[in-house]
Amino acid sequence: MTTSVEPGSGTEISQPPLSLGTAAARNLATTTKSVPQMQGVTSRWLLRMLPWVQVPGGSYRVNRRASHTLGDGRVEFTTTGSAVRVIPVELRELPLLRGFEDTAVLGALADRFAQREFAPGDVLVEAGRPADELLLIAHGKVDKVTEGAFDEPSVAGSAAGGDHIGEPELTAAEAGAWGFTVKAVTSCTVLALPRQEFEEQLDRSPGLRAHVEGVRSAPETERNEHGESAIALASGHSGEPVLPGTFAEYELAPREYELSVAQTVLRVH
Repeated sequence: MTTSVEPGSGTEISQPPLSLGTAAARNLATTTKSVPQMQGVTSRWLLRMLPWVQVPGGSYRVNRRASHTLGDGRVEFTTTGSAVRVIPVELRELPLLRGFEDTAVLGALADRFAQREFAPGDVLVEAGRPADELLLIAHGKVDKVTEGAFDEPSVAGSAAGGDHIGEPELTAAEAGAWGFTVKAVTSCTVLALPRQEFEEQLDRSPGLRAHVEGVRSAPETERNEHGESAIALASGHSGEPVLPGTFAEYELAPREYELSVAQTVLRVH
């Protein structure tokens, strides 16, 4: 007997499956797992990016090249009302006076600085004019402007509170000329020491004159921005010329870090 199936009668012929279901495939698949992650701790990727060093010993010694820069190179001031005065012992931050111990002479030299006020856009010194004074920036910011490649002004550097300008020119035996123009970016308070005042103080203090003459006669050593001896380089040569050499001096007492162990037990349920 033949039975006919009418459409919509509720009797359907099921097709055999051709692939696994997601539940069955999950049991056979290889799971890719991430490392344990927590919102309250630093991400693991950051820890992997840090320059970790394998240290088998109990201390970590950092061998660095010797730096000959003393102090921070910045001068500090005292303010009484609107009057600003440089702290005498802070004058030792200037390379010319570094190591000079006579505080009385430093105090007399500090009294010779004259206070000047500048508005934004004012010119403190102009390129080509005689470099006959030392400037200490007590407050504000200035730019050192030079002539650019296309006759356009170019900012060669900046100076702010605590910086000084003109110390190399004051160190020279004879007054030279400014190689740049100094222009005020903000309102500035500047202490100026004219070269004539400095020479008069040298005449009154034989010890200061001897110190300055020693600095002027000492051979100038080239250093990089970190105070290290500059490495002499040679390139573009042919044949076998004599190559320059530089002694790389290292710190006699390098910094050491004592190591410790920290252990954390994490239980993951």
